[in-house]
Amino acid sequence: MLTNFAGVLFDGIAYGSLLFLISVGLSVTMGMMNFINLAHGAFAMLGGYVSVTLLSRLGVPFLASLPLAFLASAFTGLVLERLLYRRLYQASHLDQVLFSIGLTFMSVAGATWLFGPTQQPVTLPDWLRGQVSLLGLDVGVYRLFLIGVVVLVTLALGLLIERTRFGAQIRASVDNQTAAAGLGINVNLVFSLTFALGSGLAGLGGGLGIDVLGLDPTFPIKYMVYFLLVVAVGGAGTIKGPLLAALILGVFDVAGKYYVPQVGAFVIYGLMVLLLILFPAGLMRRKA
Repeated sequence: MLTNFAGVLFDGIAYGSLLFLISVGLSVTMGMMNFINLAHGAFAMLGGYVSVTLLSRLGVPFLASLPLAFLASAFTGLVLERLLYRRLYQASHLDQVLFSIGLTFMSVAGATWLFGPTQQPVTLPDWLRGQVSLLGLDVGVYRLFLIGVVVLVTLALGLLIERTRFGAQIRASVDNQTAAAGLGINVNLVFSLTFALGSGLAGLGGGLGIDVLGLDPTFPIKYMVYFLLVVAVGGAGTIKGPLLAALILGVFDVAGKYYVPQVGAFVIYGLMVLLLILFPAGLMRRKA
């Protein structure tokens, strides 16, 4: 019983880590840029398809495909931000929701046309398969790899936002665009790069999660609620909040499906309601 619980806990942490990696970009756009982007999952799906295509058709090594998935999603996010998203920064949230959900449906249709409606097969490299013994517990190598990547990305993102000049420009632009522009900050460029960063992280998560989350054209719709849950429960505009929320939701989701499979995903929805009642502004708030 104890071994099963430890295994469920480890799988839940790995699953939650992956949810965080994809959702943290949405936390940035919703909390710091005040834009409700329901098409965020489409950028994750793009990263997944780029990674699968590079792996299966071009023979690119798995590790080399991940930065390429990040760059492809980041570049696409940068272009769409310049051409489309920027026009809706001052629009109502309803307009933002309608635009982004429409973009989601277009991405689903485009992926179906290009890759077909079926699940994409993926074969991980040999060194990521199998299990290793960790403190007497047999854990999956791939899930251990996921956790390690998320730890590194989280540390790097925290340093970028809190300790660099660019991070200070982001926070200044979000808090007061007029004052930031008066100080010589190119607010439009900062927003574009921030949006590209969030999209790239989603693409990286999509590439990493193809073996855990699966990949088909309905991906942006299938996991949209999960990404929104992480941001809503954790607190938009923060890094620690979505990380904590993703780990909690990941563990409870895996545990619920393992111990009470007849209830299914209802466990995390009940947990979400409870957490939002206790923390209506999210587990953590963004500091000004």
